[in-house]
Amino acid sequence: MDSLKSRRTIRKYQQKDISDELLNDLLVSACRASTCGNMQLYSVIVTRDEAGKAALAPAHFHQPMVTEAPVVLTFCIDLHRFTHWCELRQAQPGYDNFEWFITGAIDALLATQTFCVAAEEQGLGICYLGTTTYNPQQIIDALRLPKLVFPIATITVGWPDECPAQTDRLPLEAIVHQETYHDYAPADIDRLFAYKESLAENKQFVLENAKETLAQVFTDVRYTKKDAEAMSKALYEAMKGQGF
Repeated sequence: MDSLKSRRTIRKYQQKDISDELLNDLLVSACRASTCGNMQLYSVIVTRDEAGKAALAPAHFHQPMVTEAPVVLTFCIDLHRFTHWCELRQAQPGYDNFEWFITGAIDALLATQTFCVAAEEQGLGICYLGTTTYNPQQIIDALRLPKLVFPIATITVGWPDECPAQTDRLPLEAIVHQETYHDYAPADIDRLFAYKESLAENKQFVLENAKETLAQVFTDVRYTKKDAEAMSKALYEAMKGQGF
């Protein structure tokens, strides 16, 4: 439990491979994650080849760890395999809808997080790439994903070559609600975000971006409504193209 509390994201890796034996053992652990109806509605694409990493890099905005990590794992929602099994067994599947997309996403993300915990227990470092749902069609094309398969999470994995400081987290009071949801008064928001806003690096973000508050850095620079709407449209079109 203490190791979970001390975890940090690793973006720089040693030039040292991960054995097939270790990687497969970690993937076996990941496959023990909880899953809806014991259906395991996910697949994992392992990318080790340099050309394969280079093909994925544009979808992830050419973040260096994509090409520098020894292994890149793309966890995908996979309704294709179970649907194919049903069809071959004279059953009529109905798994091409939004409900099963969400269920597949839950399955895939549970497996992803289980892999990450198992990998870090073995001394490996991981970085979760939030860019996976920004450019899904590029990933679909690069990995040749069939209908009803959709990329939902990408993890870079390797032996750490850095020990960065932990990033801040909101206090537990901000996250946990007892019995029912308790909304936040302005004073609560002020108190809960005070530490985040007080950090030197966050104050620097505000100055560098010529903003008045840290919140404005998020809304006006990092994650704008315009970008989110454009990516939402691309995500929806990619989902339709994959048969959902």
